[in-house]
Amino acid sequence: MTDTPEYTPPEVWVWDKDDSPKWRYGNINRPIAGATHEKELARGRHPLQLYSLGTPNGVKVTIMLEELLAAGHNGAEYDAWLIRIGEGDQFGSGFVGVNPNSKIPALLDYSEQTPRRVFESGAILLYLADKFGAFLPKDRGKRTEALNWLFWQMGSTPYVGGGFGHFYAYAPVKIKYAIDRFTMELKRQLDVLDRQLADNHFIAGDEYTIADMAIWPWYGNGMLNGASYNDPRKFLQTHEYKNLTRWTKEIGERLAVKRGRMVNRASGPLEEQLHERHDASDFATKTQDKITARATAS
Repeated sequence: MTDTPEYTPPEVWVWDKDDSPKWRYGNINRPIAGATHEKELARGRHPLQLYSLGTPNGVKVTIMLEELLAAGHNGAEYDAWLIRIGEGDQFGSGFVGVNPNSKIPALLDYSEQTPRRVFESGAILLYLADKFGAFLPKDRGKRTEALNWLFWQMGSTPYVGGGFGHFYAYAPVKIKYAIDRFTMELKRQLDVLDRQLADNHFIAGDEYTIADMAIWPWYGNGMLNGASYNDPRKFLQTHEYKNLTRWTKEIGERLAVKRGRMVNRASGPLEEQLHERHDASDFATKTQDKITARATAS
């Protein structure tokens, strides 16, 4: 690994578009908000309209929706539309109207007279839990504990994605100080979870909740399964976290979790990619391997 030459920040930072760092999403980074182009959002036939991508934040919500359906909440039927963040879809006027922060996932609920917009993945999980009365304990103490861990994830994960993930996998240069700094914090977070799961079946206790759904895509699937950031398992020695490993495997075996991982996924094995989801039957007929096979045969 190499460090960059010593850098002295100027007195006033100026955005130099021609000197932007070349990295995975460098072409869509900018210091201003708002839409870059006019584009209306598509709308399907279900009350719940999800606009997302199969990143860990997006997977949180599709897992929740599939878990609600598996539990018999038919009102949770949804349309999931693919937002390709690498191509700037999140800066379309329609998407910005739902989420002014231009981040996936974003949800529109048309089940009431006045449609509701919900953005930020944690807010969507909490909104759906309250709407359907599911996956969030009724007992005040247990509910509070689940929310503790939901907001722990929301506050902690920027160190994983924006910190460790960026400097370890995406940054155009390897900076030892930055990688060490964020690796230390990420491993501390993994240890926090491992210690919590030593005495608890699920993250917040003996019930499966939205806290598990929020944490699993990042720390379980992303880190312990190596699905994120060029598979950092060896680098992080994730096998050392025995309790977290147990929990990761158990959550990953749930049918709704397997389905949720597929929705809006645009990378990986074709049979695990369901770019859009408009009906439960889509899992059997509209994954990318089947779409590709039909196109080849025609």
